[in-house]
Amino acid sequence: MQIIFESPEPWLEQLRGLAVRRVRQATRHLGWLAPRARVRVSDVQGADDGIDKRCEVELTAEGAGSVVVTSVTRDWGSALQSALARAVRALLRKLQPPRSARHAISHQR
Repeated sequence: MQIIFESPEPWLEQLRGLAVRRVRQATRHLGWLAPRARVRVSDVQGADDGIDKRCEVELTAEGAGSVVVTSVTRDWGSALQSALARAVRALLRKLQPPRSARHAISHQR
């Protein structure tokens, strides 16, 4: 799996190791489906001690395209974990075959 880490601020490069480990762990059962992941982190200008840590995760799968999820929280770990979990769920939903239309059951008296 190819994991790309991006950040506009150089001091956020220290999160690269954490991001790579978490992406590998979250996608270990999807490795053959999602050959590429992109993680973008940025510090949103906001109030002091506010919710300003943004993490965007993009998973790309063969035949299903890309899924992009963004999470904004108080700390980097939570932002990354939330975005990863939601991205994996969204990608799995995209890869599932379409369900047949369910017919409503009508009750007659």
